[in-house]
Amino acid sequence: MSGILEEIYYEDGDHIEKGQKLFKIEQTDYIAELELQKAKKFRDLAVLNLALADVKRYEILAKEGLAPQATLESYQAQAEAYAADIKYDDAKIEQAELMLSYTIVRAPIDGQASRRLVDIGNLVGKNESTLLTTINKVNPLYAYFAPSEEDFQRIAQFRSSEVMPAYVDLNYQHKSLDTQRVFGTVTFSDNTVDPGTSTISMRVEFPNKNEVIFPGTFVYVNVFVTDKIPLIGVPPQVVFEDQQGKFVYVVDKNNTAQRVYVKPVYETRFFVLMKLDTLKEGDRVIINGLMRLKPDLKVSPTDVTDSKGIAAINKSNDLDPMQTQK
Repeated sequence: MSGILEEIYYEDGDHIEKGQKLFKIEQTDYIAELELQKAKKFRDLAVLNLALADVKRYEILAKEGLAPQATLESYQAQAEAYAADIKYDDAKIEQAELMLSYTIVRAPIDGQASRRLVDIGNLVGKNESTLLTTINKVNPLYAYFAPSEEDFQRIAQFRSSEVMPAYVDLNYQHKSLDTQRVFGTVTFSDNTVDPGTSTISMRVEFPNKNEVIFPGTFVYVNVFVTDKIPLIGVPPQVVFEDQQGKFVYVVDKNNTAQRVYVKPVYETRFFVLMKLDTLKEGDRVIINGLMRLKPDLKVSPTDVTDSKGIAAINKSNDLDPMQTQK
């Protein structure tokens, strides 16, 4: 589709509805082509009507033996050929009407239009496609994330339901802007591993009713996989590592600090999860004064589970999947 851009029907940044007119491209050549095809069909109809009249006359003559059968068959073949021409004309007219309709560029989706990239009077579509504008669908939005293949297999193995709830966080650097959280669901996972990164693409769909989140925004994605598997969680900053592996400090019955080596099964920026075979419910994990700790050091523990425990972390960061989604 090529021609001079004649009209622009929207303002930059407008909210656009599907089917709405956006641009008009010069129609003169396309109207002329349509009229040409219609005229050709009109001419071919006249020829077909004459051929059908000849067939009718020769059917009578051939029936009475006044004309050879071969002549009748010749006229019948001509009439069929002219009828085929009419079908061809109809197809060409339909094609010309379609091309003419393309001169009015309409929005293929609902969304927000960006600025126009071509001004009225410019030639578009000559020998190459011309981008006129971009429409972004901003409600709902999709957030793509790419867990490792190993994490993806964990998700597939331990997920509690087919529909996994999730939320996205927008953490702005400037303190004057509040962190935003929007809930949604995981609606897609790819069926191919990226060979360059060994990751699998997944997608969360979430509403953007106020349209305050723009496409291309960096977000943190959190997915609720399961609540059926018992795990122990500790803050990530209390986990140390040496040549023997990862460990935490716990308070024993004599109120001395002791190393306990652990095997984390999943780590986030909020907590580290591990199976019950290393730590167990009731173990007192030290979370303060960590730089001064060493084995057998005498400590005076204070229980801060209510304010620093995993339940408190979940609550303070709104990580509980059963909470009211706002």
